[in-house]
Amino acid sequence: MEASMTKRAAIKRQAREHGILDSRDFMEESKVRRLHAHEQRTDRGGWSPYPSNDDRDQGYLKTLKPKSDGQAELMTAIDHHNLVMALGPAGTGKTYLAVAKAVEALEAGKVGRIVLSRPAVEAGESIGFLPGDMEDKLAPYLRPLYDALSDRLSMKRVKALMAEGLIEIAPIGYMRGRTLNNAFIVVDEAQNCTYVQLKMLLTRLGWHSTMVVTGDPHQSDLLPGVSGLADISARLEAVDDIAVVRLAERDIVRHPLVASMIGVL
Repeated sequence: MEASMTKRAAIKRQAREHGILDSRDFMEESKVRRLHAHEQRTDRGGWSPYPSNDDRDQGYLKTLKPKSDGQAELMTAIDHHNLVMALGPAGTGKTYLAVAKAVEALEAGKVGRIVLSRPAVEAGESIGFLPGDMEDKLAPYLRPLYDALSDRLSMKRVKALMAEGLIEIAPIGYMRGRTLNNAFIVVDEAQNCTYVQLKMLLTRLGWHSTMVVTGDPHQSDLLPGVSGLADISARLEAVDDIAVVRLAERDIVRHPLVASMIGVL
């Protein structure tokens, strides 16, 4: 009896070491059943509850897809032009698509960094003095850009990329004199820039760089006639290799009431 148990233990030990099973692993008195070899092993060498990892739903991957014809036109323009002007009402996804394309280009190694710029202009009321360093002061104005970034990347990754200098927040007032090479530049809320500011920003474009300028000419927080977005966009429409994409109310992807309100306001 003792010799039989020793022999059975030796056989089981060899089976565990070589991944080989036979009927003796499933003795009548055994209360524990080992998994069959083809059920236990996967391509990665570990057990998986799924028949094949290739069959798993990959819906958790954030795939960038247009939700309207206008958004499809904007995405195509960004893919094929180094300078794109994206004009349209609120809720058409201008900022989100621009930032998402910037992240996509950075992740693919097409650019070396992302540069985000936005005018620090209040929407009709002054919020007064803000404490802290430059980033702290600009944080309220740049919140929409952070929201778009965090939707494509985790905030931990965003902070790490900013610490490495791969994502840069650049105030418009500090852009003069710079040449932005190998970068994806997003200029948001450009309707709050003057003609001179936009001219300065557009001429920062360097080699192997893409710039997307977004804004709504009808929602400027500047005094009437001060915004330069509509004028510059009209002039650049006649220039080859520059895309001016005009989104409309039908491209609004926020709550349906947003489109209804914009139509009457």
